[in-house]
Amino acid sequence: MIKILDYGLGNVKAFVNAYNRLGVLSESISSLHSISTSNKIILPGVGHFDDAMKKLSSKFNIQDLENLVVKNKTPILGICVGMQMLAKSSEEGKSEGLGWIDSDIIKISNEKDVILPHMGWNNIDFKTNNILLKGIDKSSNRFYFLHSYVMNCNDQYVLANANYNINFPCIVANDNIYGIQCHPEKSHDDGLKFLYNFSKL
Repeated sequence: MIKILDYGLGNVKAFVNAYNRLGVLSESISSLHSISTSNKIILPGVGHFDDAMKKLSSKFNIQDLENLVVKNKTPILGICVGMQMLAKSSEEGKSEGLGWIDSDIIKISNEKDVILPHMGWNNIDFKTNNILLKGIDKSSNRFYFLHSYVMNCNDQYVLANANYNINFPCIVANDNIYGIQCHPEKSHDDGLKFLYNFSKL
């Protein structure tokens, strides 16, 4: 069962609909009480980093969530701003992140007349053969991005990069903790394959 954290940010229904198409059970939740270690968690997110952290902490007990993820090893997937929230901090705001991946969030340089936000379709460059990438073509994949900030982290966490003026991590992992910068729920077949692979971890 996929549990999608509903804290007022992110298109929760889009993930439920995606998993319905895949034949995978999922539900949006506003309480952690229904989560067991046999479940998997999706942390969606859009908008401003500080706003996302504030809304998440007002809806869910962060220590309880950390116990589920860090102590009990429940798999979690942060998406877009949800991925950025896995970091320690962000240049976009002053709030502390969850700190589950040793990283910080930096703004994409807009030198050379680079337009922000980065919006549209990009391919991703695999750095590993992780199960999350199973069935996704290495050369012809396409994923949808909408963001102005990226994760700055050690290569040990990077499963795939993308490029928009700079190379940046677009899929990361630290044990049972995963993040994807683009929007798999908007990325058609490749996105559905990615979400399905997460459900099979």
